[in-house]
Amino acid sequence: MTDLADSTASAATTTVPAREPLLKVEGLTKHFPVRSGGWGKASVVRAVENVSFEVRPGETLGLVGESGCGKTTTGRMLVRLLEPTSGKITFEGEDITRTKGAKLRKLRQDIQIIFQDPYASLNPRHTVGRIVAMPLQVNGIEPPGGVKKRVQELLETVGLNPEHYNRYPHEFSGGQRQRIGIARALALKPKLIVADEPVSALDVSIQAQVVNLLRQLQRDLGLSFVFIAHDLAVVRHFCERIAVMYLGRMVEIGTREQIYEKPAHPYTRALLSAVPDVTRLGSASRIKLEGDVPSPIDPPSGCVFHTRCWKAQEKCSAEAPKLLPNPNGSTSACHFPETGKLF
Repeated sequence: MTDLADSTASAATTTVPAREPLLKVEGLTKHFPVRSGGWGKASVVRAVENVSFEVRPGETLGLVGESGCGKTTTGRMLVRLLEPTSGKITFEGEDITRTKGAKLRKLRQDIQIIFQDPYASLNPRHTVGRIVAMPLQVNGIEPPGGVKKRVQELLETVGLNPEHYNRYPHEFSGGQRQRIGIARALALKPKLIVADEPVSALDVSIQAQVVNLLRQLQRDLGLSFVFIAHDLAVVRHFCERIAVMYLGRMVEIGTREQIYEKPAHPYTRALLSAVPDVTRLGSASRIKLEGDVPSPIDPPSGCVFHTRCWKAQEKCSAEAPKLLPNPNGSTSACHFPETGKLF
């Protein structure tokens, strides 16, 4: 990700001004019912449990954690592709948790999603022009100059040739297909975009180009992002604030500097210690977690991380910690937060 180094230097000192939240999530929970065997006992997968955060206008919030922690499920609830089990989602001051019908269609003009797989998310039977035009047609929007002109403008905005309007997805590379997905997300001029691991399926050489494109679009259009990813290097370049999830729970939220330089939650420290760094090759700085991630069907009591935490004490298994401010400046769910720098 060296192509992003220049932009990082100036962005690293950015402070987030006090603004009213564009999106506010309170106690968001999603349980999936499961049944073991034909006549087995019914139970639930606790995919997301009591998650809360805010996104301000023009801000990018990174949502990180290992596979299966609930990042994608959270993102899909934000755009209402999944119904929350409980909790509240507020957008521009309005409760949208149970919005349906015409109000939901109108809401989706303001909240869009970019999917992880740039090929699976595009209909191979449709031309690029039809794919990008679909949001306009579904919402009955006739832009000035016509739909075709608007689609060609969008293709040019994301760095594609407008003359490729009649080509099909299989005629494009992976990076180009993701740009098509971005153009589709921009068609209705949204205010918030949920980007669900938008570069994880791309070559490393292409990832920087797509992330730079998203940064440019954010500056030009004033977009807000919920950026879901497991690549912490990408998140550090792109996001002003970072929220860390583990087993469906939010364990730490803070600014880029707080999370990457002085993480307070032991899981955050372990996650960051696994990021490759050529300056520390051969050192013993990596934190190796013992055991496997517990099942979301039967999560541990108290702090869900205590079964793998080197700092765990009796209190950790008996009492679930709350998200509270800690001495490092971030907000973390830990009874015994770290207080120093990562290294």
